[in-house]
Amino acid sequence: MSIRVKVDEDLPRQVADLFSERGHDAMTVVMQGWQGFTDAALWPRVQQEQRWLVTADKGFADLRVYPPGSHADVLLFRLDEESRRGYLELTQTALDRLSFEELTGSIIVVTRRGIRIRKP
Repeated sequence: MSIRVKVDEDLPRQVADLFSERGHDAMTVVMQGWQGFTDAALWPRVQQEQRWLVTADKGFADLRVYPPGSHADVLLFRLDEESRRGYLELTQTALDRLSFEELTGSIIVVTRRGIRIRKP
């Protein structure tokens, strides 16, 4: 199943490329000129487009603010030390291991240690 994703500005553009290579509709915040937007300004725009938000901003994983089932999905990448290569590896892990069609409205956290999923 193909999904629509919006890659946040805190991740390398190549994350969107990896999603596109797998047949997903991937856009970046930068491609749309949305860089520098606050979370509060970015969130409704991404939701209006009904896209998954792919980000490293752990604020979007706050279940009190973004409870599962109240939004399109959030895919959060967490690294102990940020690096382009690390984010690309986490992207590959997510693409290889997740069944996106089963995760509507979820918050998914991908780390080198594994994947945590909060479903509605």
